[in-house]
Amino acid sequence: MMNHPRPALARDSWQSLDGLWRYAITDNAGYPGRFDGNILVPYSPEAPLSGVNRQLQPTQWLHYERTFTCSTEPDGRVLLHFGAVDHFCRVFINSKEASSHRGGYLPFTLDITALLQPGENLLYVAVQDPSDTGHQARGKQKLARGGMYYTAQSGIWQSVWLERVPAQYVRALHFNPILSRSCVQIEAQLSDPCAAAGAQIEITAQGQPVACGVLGEDGTAELDIPRALLRLWSPDDPFLYDAVVTLTSGDRVTSYFAMREYGMARDAHGILRFTLNGKPILLNGLLDQGYWPEGLYTPPSDEAMVRDIQTMKDMGFNLLRKHVKIEPQRWYYHCDRLGMIVWQDMPNGGGRYNAWFVTYAINVFHPLLRRFPDTFRRLFARTDEDERARYYEELEAMVHLLRSHPCMGSFVPFNEGWGQFDAPKATALVRRLDPQKRPIDEASGWFDQGGGDMYSLHNYFYPLRVKPGRDRVVALTEYGGVAWACPGHLTTEKSYGYCTAKSQEEFAAKYEELMLGKVLPQLKNGLSALLYTQVSDVEDEINGLMTYDREVVKLPMKTALKCARALEDEFARCIAP
Repeated sequence: MMNHPRPALARDSWQSLDGLWRYAITDNAGYPGRFDGNILVPYSPEAPLSGVNRQLQPTQWLHYERTFTCSTEPDGRVLLHFGAVDHFCRVFINSKEASSHRGGYLPFTLDITALLQPGENLLYVAVQDPSDTGHQARGKQKLARGGMYYTAQSGIWQSVWLERVPAQYVRALHFNPILSRSCVQIEAQLSDPCAAAGAQIEITAQGQPVACGVLGEDGTAELDIPRALLRLWSPDDPFLYDAVVTLTSGDRVTSYFAMREYGMARDAHGILRFTLNGKPILLNGLLDQGYWPEGLYTPPSDEAMVRDIQTMKDMGFNLLRKHVKIEPQRWYYHCDRLGMIVWQDMPNGGGRYNAWFVTYAINVFHPLLRRFPDTFRRLFARTDEDERARYYEELEAMVHLLRSHPCMGSFVPFNEGWGQFDAPKATALVRRLDPQKRPIDEASGWFDQGGGDMYSLHNYFYPLRVKPGRDRVVALTEYGGVAWACPGHLTTEKSYGYCTAKSQEEFAAKYEELMLGKVLPQLKNGLSALLYTQVSDVEDEINGLMTYDREVVKLPMKTALKCARALEDEFARCIAP
């Protein structure tokens, strides 16, 4: 059986629509007179795995079509799920429009019951994507890729599937663990408020009963976890509890959660540190761009996602910063079960960035411009009022989507001034939406507005000097970027990085000198999190710890573990009384 695309809210009654669809690329939104061939969903037409290898242009439309059959229970509903479609799409069932959706990174669901007919049904989707010519969220996609910007992709790039549900069903589940009381709060969003009556909740641990209860009229419940059965989640012990919610309508969904708590506290010397489950933790991580040569935004397989995460764990890392991209839900599931903490960026948008300002001037005059106000819309390329409003809508949707994942340790509203605006307002929104009150990196890197919970530094070019923050934890949220062009594993003739190595031996030596000679001494000065650039090479950017094809781990395992252990030992000395 195929892997369920949404493990945190799964039913048995689902049907994958991934596979070969017909496609066409035309100059208008009208139904195409003919189709150009087949495309493998969920890969974008720009990705080699799609079988198309064509770049959709901003003036063009991408059309998809396939047939499907499905049955419905009496009085039941059929839901059509899209993991993500970049950027704007219209969806038709049997030539009747079901709905439209805007936004390239978030899932959406359509109730298509009323549009279905007995036997075979026709599903048609029309997509338009302005890429970097528009103001929408786009991450690091660029039509003229190069350097730290990558191939633009478009269309369906996450799984599509059907679900058969009763008339009353669970739309979403949220879990809020409270360690101080050894309990978990559960919030079920239901299709009908009346569906909460009699709804049962069962919690198990490795098949053994832990707790059970019923939903209240408001769809919430609070269940105690017996102390004898309380086991905290951490990267060293990523323990998950299983949960089942059953409505009287017959809807039955499976999910999971963990008992863990992210926070901040002062160490024995009064320096503010990150904590996990009330104890100080050194967050040693990596920037993770989430690009693949075969699939671009879409991982080539479930196993490929697992291999990335597990390899980084094996090298001694406990944190990935998912950079200006939202991954398929299975990626977060694997981080949950493997024990990898995640800091999640909000994908950036806005107009064409003023590189002279957000890249060059800020690096040259960093101390002077660091606190430059982000209210200057033109400088930060955020002049479109509608897209600013949509940013908040999508930020809210992202927090709701991810906040129950045990791995989720922080949200990052803005990165390096790319389309940044009113950062304190975005931080306030995240705080309101997140009952777990995770630390927030309000403006990663620079253009610090003084809010959030981190004094967030990006440092590639200057001597690293850290001093303890008064009310924010010091986090080195990007650094390193040593570039080594591994022979036989390059996809372009160009190369991009922040310093170069001519051999694997030189690459390892520069990494070790950076970690032990420059980063480690700053731990005593308050440095509490570090995110090296990056997990893998991406196209021209060859500063990864693995090659773009993931066939070579460029950093020797012994070097990675030596540095990780030295950092952990020094951190333990720094926080000790």
